[in-house]
Amino acid sequence: MANIKSAKKRVRQSEKNRLHNRYYAKTARNLVRAIRASKDSAEVATKLPVAMKQLDKLVKMNIIHRNKAANIKSSLALHANSLRA
Repeated sequence: MANIKSAKKRVRQSEKNRLHNRYYAKTARNLVRAIRASKDSAEVATKLPVAMKQLDKLVKMNIIHRNKAANIKSSLALHANSLRA
């Protein structure tokens, strides 16, 4: 454990930020998982914009990399299009 006052504060801040980031990342993962598991095109059509928006927010908050978000969005769009066809 750190001895310096500023290092102790940094440890507290890091833990708080880690839990905050984990919550948002887990929420987005659950959305993505629900879309991929769904076989109903109407349900996917309603959930897809929400997931896209959430992924964009994660990129903006530096929780995930922009390329990872782009890859996930692309795969979700492919899944949604395959259900429509």
